Amino acid sequence: MKDESGQVIVIGGGAAGLMAAGTAAASGRKVLLLEKMETPARKIRITGKGRCNLSNSAELVEFMSHFGKSGKFLRQSFQQFFSGELVDFFQSRGLPVQHERGGRIFPAANDAPAVARVLIDWAKDCGVEFHTGERVSRLLIHDSEIRGVVAGGREYSARQVILATGGRSYPRTGSTGDGYRLAEQCGHTVIAPRPALVSLKTAKEQVRGLAKLNLRNISARLYINGSRKAQAFGELTFSGTGIGGPIILTLSTLAVDAIREKQRVAVHLDLKPALDDRKLDARLLRDLESRAKEPMESVLRGLLPQKMVPYCLREVEIAPEQIAGQLSAKLRKRLRTWLKDLRFDIIGHGSWEEAIVTAGGVKTSEVNPKTMESKRVKGLYIAGELLDIQADTGGYNLQAAFSTGWVAGQAAARVL
Repeated sequence: MKDESGQVIVIGGGAAGLMAAGTAAASGRKVLLLEKMETPARKIRITGKGRCNLSNSAELVEFMSHFGKSGKFLRQSFQQFFSGELVDFFQSRGLPVQHERGGRIFPAANDAPAVARVLIDWAKDCGVEFHTGERVSRLLIHDSEIRGVVAGGREYSARQVILATGGRSYPRTGSTGDGYRLAEQCGHTVIAPRPALVSLKTAKEQVRGLAKLNLRNISARLYINGSRKAQAFGELTFSGTGIGGPIILTLSTLAVDAIREKQRVAVHLDLKPALDDRKLDARLLRDLESRAKEPMESVLRGLLPQKMVPYCLREVEIAPEQIAGQLSAKLRKRLRTWLKDLRFDIIGHGSWEEAIVTAGGVKTSEVNPKTMESKRVKGLYIAGELLDIQADTGGYNLQAAFSTGWVAGQAAARVL
């Protein structure tokens, strides 16, 4: 093994790995990036449905709140490199950004592959040496200090190694959980990885006829064993097997954990959250009186998307030809209850192939939040989705990858 102990090795060519590699190289260190796929940044190229939600303009405290308990661990990374620095980074390299609803920050051209190209070109310009198609099989450790890695049957020497292999979501991009095995090799605790930000499955008959229907401005409540645990407001999409969309993704982390523990999980939708029961009843009475001679299937088109009308009538057991002016008070109450409390029993969740991020990962208490250095192995740094950090949708997760990657690259570069 050639003595290259002065170099920094980065394992993984995703958001965290590229940021770490470029940052370390820009600080004057020799950097070798090992990526098992033939092309780096494959996950970046498809993230955000090809648009790439880079970050969010929320203030630090609010931003951290989207990570739940893991937000505290990220404070020091965000204080060093946050959304403002990330926007400046991309804009200074010819990639303008735009701000959208909810503080989301995207490339102005909505071009995720352009984000990947900017990162790769920048890293190369900084002097990073790329070895693609090389899978790391082992970390070389002596007396609790890193000494290098083994990749493709070859040993590479280094006193600073940054582990940024990503989680398990979108495995076709190379995120197959290799980093968990490497972290466990050197004594780290790995919290069981689970799909996160993922759709939820229902019995097919519960969503029959609703596939591809998109609902806006609705409220969803998550119930576990009959107790309400979380709520979200916004957009929902039906599929042939269940429910998805932003508000379901937000609720999915709690739901997935409950499903894995074989608990009862249900999602209740309020299709008219702007109206309380009294106001909604008054609205129904006005519609029924003003359109008294029309059939209910016609009247309901003023309350629901057309695709949902036959579904509603079937669920509340109202005949499509029922004359509005003759609808009983009992059926009107049943309709009002359905509009405010449409229930779906959750029987499963989407696979790793569709999960946006991974819940679980390397236990953060075993990593120094100021530097991302392992507390188990000197000279080993862990960054990005490999850590047990996950947030809602909205650009938070990708910012965490960039921030922890930048911090790890800076910290590794400072050590000789």
